[in-house]
Amino acid sequence: MPRVSAAFFLFGALCVLVGMFWGMHMGESNDFQMMPAHAHLNLVGWVTMSLYGTFYALTAQTMSNRLAWTNFALSALGVLTMVPSLAALLATNNSAVLPSLIAGEALTVLGLLTFLISVWREFFRKRA
Repeated sequence: MPRVSAAFFLFGALCVLVGMFWGMHMGESNDFQMMPAHAHLNLVGWVTMSLYGTFYALTAQTMSNRLAWTNFALSALGVLTMVPSLAALLATNNSAVLPSLIAGEALTVLGLLTFLISVWREFFRKRA
């Protein structure tokens, strides 16, 4: 498995671990105000990152390392920026956090576009 795939899985597993504890806390306190941020952490942080890691593991022989690591950096920074910003917005309803939320969303979308380039390259590469 390429190191970048392991990085995606490591980051994703850490996200889902935090997401599980966060979900347990919400259930125990019966306060579900943070559910949208919790869902984003689990879906973007765990599911999406794991899918990226799987793709790069399956294309280890033909992937671009530079593109894969760029995908990882953009996506991880996106999650690390977006989820806390969304949580802060939900907790305070203070629009001052919107620029960081938008930045996190933009990083996440740039990560997806980088992934799309990787998929495009794989789809159109010459086969033996």
